[in-house]
Amino acid sequence: MAERSDEGGMDDRVIEALRQVVDPELGVNIVDLGLVYGTGMKEGLVHVRMTMTTPACPMEELLMEMVHSAVLREIPEARSVEVDLVWDPPWKPEMMSEAAKAQLGR
Repeated sequence: MAERSDEGGMDDRVIEALRQVVDPELGVNIVDLGLVYGTGMKEGLVHVRMTMTTPACPMEELLMEMVHSAVLREIPEARSVEVDLVWDPPWKPEMMSEAAKAQLGR
C-alpha cells in the first residue's frame, strides 16, 4: 500500500473516509465542498489539512470530531489523526466539486 505524507498530497483511502463527513448545515461532504486541501498517512498517523467555509464557522468543533471519527472508523491501521485547520487559501464556492454545486443548486 502506498502511503503519502507530502504537503498537499491526497491519500485516496483518507479521502474516501472523509467523504463520510457531511457538513450538517449544507448536507454535502467536506471533500466535495472543497474543504480538504491535503491528506497523508504514514505509520498509522493520518494527517488532514483542511479549512472551513468561514473562520466563524459554528460547526468547526463538530466537523473536526467527525473527521477524527470517520478516519479511525474507516481506516483500521490508523492510530491517530492530526488535523491542521488552515485559512490560506481562503475557501471560495468555486472550490466545490460539480456534484456539490449541483446538489446546492449552483
